Amino acid sequence: MTRTILESASKTVTIGFDEPFCVIGERINPTGRKKLAAELEAGDFSTVEKDALEQVACGAAVLDINAGVVYNSNPNPNETEPPLMRRIVELVQGLVDTPLCIDSSVPGALEAGLEVAKGRPLVNSVTGEEERLELVLPLIKKYNVPVVAISNDDTGISEDPEVRFAVAKKIVERAADFGIPAHDIVVDPLVMPVGAMATAGRQVFELVRKLRDELGVNTTCGASNISFGLPHRHGINAAFLPMAIASGMTSAIMNPVRQVEMEAIKAANLLMNADPNGGEWIGFSRVIDAVAEGATFPDAARAAAAAGGTRGGRRRRRG
Repeated sequence: MTRTILESASKTVTIGFDEPFCVIGERINPTGRKKLAAELEAGDFSTVEKDALEQVACGAAVLDINAGVVYNSNPNPNETEPPLMRRIVELVQGLVDTPLCIDSSVPGALEAGLEVAKGRPLVNSVTGEEERLELVLPLIKKYNVPVVAISNDDTGISEDPEVRFAVAKKIVERAADFGIPAHDIVVDPLVMPVGAMATAGRQVFELVRKLRDELGVNTTCGASNISFGLPHRHGINAAFLPMAIASGMTSAIMNPVRQVEMEAIKAANLLMNADPNGGEWIGFSRVIDAVAEGATFPDAARAAAAAGGTRGGRRRRRG
């Protein structure tokens, strides 16, 4: 079975077909968050600290770190993003023991994060574009870390799932040329909004199965993309995630501070026999009960974790 190993200084998370679904917390990202972007430019990291602690309490096994702020004082991300990425990575790993996902389109920011990250972070991302392959894959080899491979290339994002599969296959093959094994490639097959493309859900389920069966790679996605532009998005997301898990998807970049999505994932883990004896589900039921009694989901999750009612992340495998 394919296993992608991520590590912090003290914790190991395994992404795999026979592992619990890996939730990668998305909230430390200023894209579309004007308040957070302004705070980061001003050197205020209070929201980053809150988001890191809250996401882990709610069940994130990995935290995505994105420092993509366009500064008003300096619009050049090649200059501003690397030091900001370094600062956020150091801050977050001082707060939590969760493995990180270093997320940037700026190669200098990726390396800045990799230089200070402890353990074995995930890198987000590489695409099938030749320039991107030549910039990112040497970093992946140098630091011996896994990478998210996004299924688009110089021609853009294809609506044809066969084309997206071909791009993923190309990235896996090019990575092999650099000595990077397939188990260190986590493919993002690109989830299209179902509001714009009625077959988007079926497409991604079929594509995930094909990636698992023919390339043997783990997969991820931006889970909320499926519901973009539609009302009551969390209900759609909560239906999509278990269906994707049943198709073979092994992780998602998502907001863990949403009870309905996390409840769906915990239930899917139980149904897929990735929660032996139902321990995780039974522990999570304490959170559900507390929310029903009026607690917020983050507060209930923190209380249950403190009481030993839920488990975060995975312990290092002994072998």
